[in-house]
Amino acid sequence: MNDKKKLYKNIEELTIELKLSGIKNSFEECAKDACVNDVSYEEFLYNLLGKEQVLRNESNKQSRIRIAKFPYKKYIEDLVIEDLPVDAKKKSKTLSSLEFISTGQNVILAGNPGTGNYRKFLFIERFLKISSNNVLYILKSFDNNYLQKS
Repeated sequence: MNDKKKLYKNIEELTIELKLSGIKNSFEECAKDACVNDVSYEEFLYNLLGKEQVLRNESNKQSRIRIAKFPYKKYIEDLVIEDLPVDAKKKSKTLSSLEFISTGQNVILAGNPGTGNYRKFLFIERFLKISSNNVLYILKSFDNNYLQKS
C-alpha cells in the first residue's frame, strides 16, 4: 500500500513538472475506475489523455479570449431583435447560427449608428477567435478607415 502512495506521489510530481494538470487532477479517479471496471491499459491511457485534451482545449479557448482583449462582453442573446430594422431582423437568425462561417460567405454589417452592427461584429469576432478561424474585416467610420486582419 505504501508503494502505491509513493507511486501516486511520483506521478503527481511528474505531471506538475510536465504541466499535465488534466492528468494530475484525474489520475487517481481514472486509476480507481480502471481497477473497478477492469479497463485495459490502453483504454485507461486513452481516457486519461482525453481528460487532458479537454482541459487544454478549454484553457486555450480562455487564453484566446483573454489575448483578444475585447473591450466588453456582448452576446447575441442580449441583442433586442425587435429594435433592429426589418432587414436586420430577417438576417439575425443567420447571424446567430454562424452558419455563414462554415459556408465561407461574406457578411457586411451596415447601418446607422446604434442599430447593433458593432455588437453583432463583436459577437462574430469573439466566435472566430475562440474557434481559431481567421477573418479579414474592415471597420469603416465617418472619420477614417481601418483595415485589420484578425
